[in-house]
Amino acid sequence: MKVSPDYYDEIFDFKGEWDMPSSCGLKIRSLDGKPCVIVTELYQDNPGTSVTYAGKKLAEQICEAKGLNLNEIIYVECNPNTNSKLSFYDEEFFQVDFNADIQHRYRQLDRTEVMKMTAD
Repeated sequence: MKVSPDYYDEIFDFKGEWDMPSSCGLKIRSLDGKPCVIVTELYQDNPGTSVTYAGKKLAEQICEAKGLNLNEIIYVECNPNTNSKLSFYDEEFFQVDFNADIQHRYRQLDRTEVMKMTAD
């Protein structure tokens, strides 16, 4: 289950749960004058915590490493298409608002929305 490098520009190493070494794909673009940070799950190429489980801790580490303000970014989690027959591995994208209550924290995006975000 290899993730296509089309989903990310770089591998970002981060400290996951219990400071476990972890990795994700990372792509940063500008969208409406704001940094759009897209983190991609790498499945078997990630030795540690998943991007969805790392959540805000991952976002904070990316912001610190890239000189961004957590309150000024658009943050998107990507579970990429792996061409698996298991629905667990279907492609999904979620925009995350860490300041929202749990009911409104995640908004599912369709592929078209994400393609607009990632256009160079």
